Amino acid sequence: MNQTPEELARDNIDKQLIACGWLIQSIKQVNLHAGCGVVVKEYLTDVGPADYVLFVDGNPCGIIEAKREEEGHRLTVHEGQAEDYASAKLKHLKNEPLPFVYISTGEVTKFTDFTDFKPRARVVFSFHRPETLSGWLKKDKSLRKRFFDLPVLHTDGLRECQITAINNLDVSFKENRPRALIQMATGSGKTFTAITFIYRLLKFAKAKRVLFLVDTKNLGMQAEQEFMSFVPNDDNRKFTELYAVQRLKSSYVATDSQVCISTIQRLYSILKGTELDESAEEENPYERKWHPKEIPPIEYDEKMPIEFFDFVVIDECHRSIYNLWKQVLEYYDAFEIGLTATPDNRTIGYFEQNLVSEYSHEMAVADNVNVGYKVFTIDTKVTQQGATLWQGEYIEHRERLSRRKRMQLQDEDENYSKKQLDKDVVNPNQIRTIIRTFKEHLPEIFKERYDKDGNFEVPKTLIFAKTDSHCNDIIDIVREEFAEENKFCKKITYKTKEDPKTVLAQFRNDYHPRIAVTVDMIATGTDIKPLECLLFMRDVKSKNYFEQMKGRGTRIIDLDELRKVTPTAKFTKDHFVIVDAIGVSKSLKTDSRPLEKKPGVPLKDLLQAVAVGARDEELFTSLASRLTRLDKQITEKQKKQFTEKADGKNISQVVKELLNAFNPDVLENIESKIRIEKKGAAPVEIDAAIKIETEKLQNEAAKVFTGELNEYVENVRKALEQRIDFANPDEVTKVGWDEENKDKATELIKGFSEWMQQNKNELTALQIFYNQPYRRRELTYTMIKEVLEKLKHDKPIFAPMHVWRAYEALEQCNGSPRNELTAIVSLIRKVSGLDHTLTTYDKTVDKNFQDWVFKKQAGAIKFNEEQMQWLRMIKDYVTNSFHIDKDDFDLNPFNAKGGLGKMWQLFDEKTDEIINELNETLAA
Repeated sequence: MNQTPEELARDNIDKQLIACGWLIQSIKQVNLHAGCGVVVKEYLTDVGPADYVLFVDGNPCGIIEAKREEEGHRLTVHEGQAEDYASAKLKHLKNEPLPFVYISTGEVTKFTDFTDFKPRARVVFSFHRPETLSGWLKKDKSLRKRFFDLPVLHTDGLRECQITAINNLDVSFKENRPRALIQMATGSGKTFTAITFIYRLLKFAKAKRVLFLVDTKNLGMQAEQEFMSFVPNDDNRKFTELYAVQRLKSSYVATDSQVCISTIQRLYSILKGTELDESAEEENPYERKWHPKEIPPIEYDEKMPIEFFDFVVIDECHRSIYNLWKQVLEYYDAFEIGLTATPDNRTIGYFEQNLVSEYSHEMAVADNVNVGYKVFTIDTKVTQQGATLWQGEYIEHRERLSRRKRMQLQDEDENYSKKQLDKDVVNPNQIRTIIRTFKEHLPEIFKERYDKDGNFEVPKTLIFAKTDSHCNDIIDIVREEFAEENKFCKKITYKTKEDPKTVLAQFRNDYHPRIAVTVDMIATGTDIKPLECLLFMRDVKSKNYFEQMKGRGTRIIDLDELRKVTPTAKFTKDHFVIVDAIGVSKSLKTDSRPLEKKPGVPLKDLLQAVAVGARDEELFTSLASRLTRLDKQITEKQKKQFTEKADGKNISQVVKELLNAFNPDVLENIESKIRIEKKGAAPVEIDAAIKIETEKLQNEAAKVFTGELNEYVENVRKALEQRIDFANPDEVTKVGWDEENKDKATELIKGFSEWMQQNKNELTALQIFYNQPYRRRELTYTMIKEVLEKLKHDKPIFAPMHVWRAYEALEQCNGSPRNELTAIVSLIRKVSGLDHTLTTYDKTVDKNFQDWVFKKQAGAIKFNEEQMQWLRMIKDYVTNSFHIDKDDFDLNPFNAKGGLGKMWQLFDEKTDEIINELNETLAA
């Protein structure tokens, strides 16, 4: 009971060493062959007794310098002393300096590996296992030295942004930086980049094992698929043929896997020693509102020691590094590499400002890696203001889950706000007004999407809804307003009866569904390249989350692939459209979710927190309070169903166990009982026993909250009613393109014009348009192609269709071009001053042709029908190829009609004159 601080520290150190597989001996009882790892206390050296000397396989390999807990902030001061012991000669032995040096208070431990290049101390959660040190000693180089064996990166198949990220990461590793952050825009290939550097680390740096950490099951499955399909550029075998990849689905972790994919929730549950239901991995925990005041500490796990992984790659790391989850990352003695498209200040701070890659959405759009977006706004009166349920009206009440309805007289006027909409009150007219307006304006938003029968084809559209119930209402109304069948519009959420993965695959690869509705299953991290439209019917307060949701539309796709699901597409996807029906593009966004606890945490978040292993007094008491309230609201039949799913315990019993888990009287009784049973034992041992018993009490209270019970509790609450407001019609208050689009369009056109000016003396086609307009008849396909290729190489952001869309946004164009080449000719004519209005090249050629024919027919020449047919063929050829020569008559469509010989037959000695005149006139 009267131990000194130094003795208490050593008790903690002893406990940790035993947990890590070490045998502790005194110098008088030494037996170095009692096990793989033996720790000898107070071993004499030529500079004095070392607190602990580590022996592996009978040979000394390291020391531990013990310090009292109060010295935790000054461990750096003691590094010299520890190094002196490591360099000293051990009594009776002729040892070389010992490579592994620890300084520890039992609470904080720092470790230095003197076999490293430029050895540097680092904080570790606990001690390394003896078999680990044994393995390290058998290698000729430490991991940090093996970084210098990384060869020059093979860049085949890699984008410039990926090359930069990997090369900078190599430098970061060589500088022994423990954390690095890769920021790459959604769609630019973060996962591919990660697998590339993981492959290099396994092959060349001989890494033992890499953890790929995600925060939803869906992202884990996607990552697994990418590992399975990855083929390195220096080997023709797939990654999974070279290295074992395991995605964790239970607490079992294969020791022979080189890559382990896991959700952070599952890893936390493994380190807490609790089971995790798969349903707890379906939702992104970052969006939950519950945060514990005190974070329950994780324990050392001998099956997964701190050195189990050499590297931890954290996908969507802006969500995974806070609150409950941060300690999971800090448990491992591993390099951490964060991947995100949207880092905030906290993310950059956590990764110690070591940003090895900065590749923004704007840069990705400029490089043609991503596409940009335009915003189309739909505002309605009820969306913005809410409405009133009037006294004396019969109001329909609907159960959220069963959708059972009843009518009840409204006894007083009641205003409902826009925040209550679709939660407490549903106004079908408001949903219908938005969907109908969306349908009516789709042909304006996506022009020329008509099939050969004149029917408009709806682009692949994703609608973000507020809740599962809101999803169902939207789907019903979409099908009605578009007069379509079930397969036209489907729900993609975890709670749909149809397999969400199957529906997601259909949405990505098949013609139907054209419209998908989700809450948040595909809000982040899901690749749907043909997606061209996002309709927001829910607001988002998190800036990062909104950026991630927008990221669903940024993926590029070529025209052939797009036409497989959207046959009427005329051009490669060059932008996507956000239809903002809730004000999401204008609402105030926070950089990240606040760390402090918020009131009004949803019950499902409390249930989820318990399910993933959180043990917090405020959590347990909040959940007990909610369940007590629920007990008063549900029927006897529903209470019986609760008992069946809660291992025979009714709500009152479950509530009692939750409260007892932190009841001071109950905890005091446990403590008293253990102190009596362990009278005379060391305080550390007594405290550990008390901790075990209190945790057992908490786990017993929490174990009923499995996925099945949690889902039942969540759904039984949903059986509580919503009111349906049929009485208030809605009306559109504003519809159209967002004003911000026009500013961006003006800026893009200005940049395009400047590029043309800068290159007007270098490219032949531009020389003709700007400086020698009389030579336009000499323009050839090759000249125009040269301009297009240089433009797309220098400034992909100025691709002709991008610039054309900008003119459309400013309502300064006439028609849509047939292809990029005809588009760029029209654009050059506009910016060089030849045309006042941007007009499609085919319309310009058509008008010039009509004028030419009219003048000819008004004179002495009268063309017959066969001659007119040939003249039209020449006009169509010039429209696509910009110029015609005699040699071109050997090509289609002329050769099939008799070629140049037929031309001479029809026009005789006027042939050359007509060809020259058409070249000059049509390009005028």
